[in-house]
Amino acid sequence: MSQQSTTTIVTAAIAAVATGALAYAVYFDYRRRTDPNFRRQLRRNEKKQARVSKEQAEAQHQAQRQYIKKLVDEAKDEGFPVSSDEKESYFLEQVQAGEQLGADPSKVVDAALAFYKALKVYPTPNDLINIYDKTVSKPILDVLAEMIAYDGTIKLTTSYTTPGQPDVAELMREMGMAAGVSLD
Repeated sequence: MSQQSTTTIVTAAIAAVATGALAYAVYFDYRRRTDPNFRRQLRRNEKKQARVSKEQAEAQHQAQRQYIKKLVDEAKDEGFPVSSDEKESYFLEQVQAGEQLGADPSKVVDAALAFYKALKVYPTPNDLINIYDKTVSKPILDVLAEMIAYDGTIKLTTSYTTPGQPDVAELMREMGMAAGVSLD
């Protein structure tokens, strides 16, 4: 075969595919405009698709929540340093790791875990939360808030309250720490 006949065949095939696609679009539009059952079916499919995607998002959120709980439990099981020198070096190491992991959007949970570990050894967690609030991205803060809410040992009190005022972490646990709630 010659070059010209190959080009003609390819051009004809492309034209046939384009004509078929155009014909289907016209047919689909005609059915959509004239057939009420077809419209109903399209709406049902759309609602079903929205419901399925919502269920998948909820399942993914629950799986992430379970993963966060597992990571917090593992961090507690590993333990934290007790001497002040060990705490200081551990704190600096964890903050540095959190900052490095926080630069990668796919490592949000790992970055939050590093910041959580640093928070566990910091003497005044509320002050560190204020610093995190100004320097750490919102997705990491959201995961960190879930970690704090799950961990019953972190006592966060505001510096302007009296000792009888409620604990912020306890309030977050009571609220159920809804998704999307941050420390803002």
